[in-house]
Amino acid sequence: MTDAQEQAADRAVASGGNATTALAVPTGAGRPQRRRLGKRTKLIILNAISIVGGIGIWWVLALSGFQLPTPPEVVERAAQLWSAGILQEDILASLGRVLSGFLLGSAVAIPVGFLMGWYTVARGLFEPWIQFFRTIPPLALLPLVLVLLGIGEIPKIVVIFLAAYLACVISTYQGVVSVDRTLINAARVLGAKDGTIFARVVVPASTPFILVGMRVGLGSAWATLVAAELLAAQAGLGRRMQEAQIYYDLATIFVGIVVIGILGLVMDRLLLFAETKLTGWQERR
Repeated sequence: MTDAQEQAADRAVASGGNATTALAVPTGAGRPQRRRLGKRTKLIILNAISIVGGIGIWWVLALSGFQLPTPPEVVERAAQLWSAGILQEDILASLGRVLSGFLLGSAVAIPVGFLMGWYTVARGLFEPWIQFFRTIPPLALLPLVLVLLGIGEIPKIVVIFLAAYLACVISTYQGVVSVDRTLINAARVLGAKDGTIFARVVVPASTPFILVGMRVGLGSAWATLVAAELLAAQAGLGRRMQEAQIYYDLATIFVGIVVIGILGLVMDRLLLFAETKLTGWQERR
């Protein structure tokens, strides 16, 4: 028994209670943590049920006459591509393009979004162009980019950059303009300078918006990558799927789909993990 517990027990006895009651009070402190663990376990179980159910439906459809490969056929084809070194090469090529475009797009979008949200002049200069290009699918610019930059890695990274940038910059800007003015005014009353307010109030309050924008940008980056590889690539998951289409190799097409889905899901979960660590102060359901 700790000193604090002994003192609580003595106070309880002196007031007509008993030590057992005093020592039993703190047991409720662990309830929120147990509740969170229970909720997390429930979500994991539901995720597992959903995945197993989805694979089961896929299997039933494949056995019902639909032109679909069965899950074992896809696994077997993936093993063949892996043993030949083809799958690793395609994964590395696609990951390199996605990460390059996504990270560059996010790195540029976040400061631009902050500038637009914090300074009216920056908003007036950047917003028309961002809204203009936001209505144009990045893939619509791919033919122009190919003509200007040639066939290589740079055109694909450029269109992926645009997809990630446009999603992230809007979310960051919205996060800055959505900061509660009461918090900013309270900081000013306490004597905080603009730099301190920006670093201690605006940035933390905007972080959830930034991470949501990055998650949306990541999905856009993967979608843009596959289409870009269909048009101009020597290696990559999208390129492999295009070649499989020519030979009606459905198993290889499904391997590409599943691998892209898994890679995108893992990267999204990493961003979600970062969000929970960086925004632990935010209430969640």
